[in-house]
Amino acid sequence: MASELLTIGELADQAGVTTDTLRYYERLRLLPPAPRSNGGYRLYEPGAAERVAFIRKAQALGLTLDDVREVLRVSDAGTPPCEHVRAAIERRLREVEARMAELESLRRTLARALRRNRSRPLARSCVCEIIESHDLPRAGAHRPAASHRLRPGRTRTHLK
Repeated sequence: MASELLTIGELADQAGVTTDTLRYYERLRLLPPAPRSNGGYRLYEPGAAERVAFIRKAQALGLTLDDVREVLRVSDAGTPPCEHVRAAIERRLREVEARMAELESLRRTLARALRRNRSRPLARSCVCEIIESHDLPRAGAHRPAASHRLRPGRTRTHLK
């Protein structure tokens, strides 16, 4: 029976992921903790590859790993999780649509800034005329969600 068990490398190859991904899924409790061999190697049941495929498909649908963990928890308890999946997908769709609206607004703002400043000569009296000539929204006007705004001096790479 032990010969049917898969090492982490074998499972990674079979599932099309890295061994680091499998360890991460295990830490997040998306995969049950694998028993260890006498040498300390993780040994997975063959069905673990199907579970990893399910996780990857759920992510491809836009579900977060927290969503996936909840779906798997419900399923592992013996309850069909499809209602949870439907609710998670509906929630994710609303989030994507809101983000798309924010990005469309930003696209229009950027296009206006370029049109307005394309023919202006470069100013030597300010840092950058394009930025300084941009009007800020009035107080109370719609602003992007806080999670998408950058604080001064921060870049997206610092926000992870």
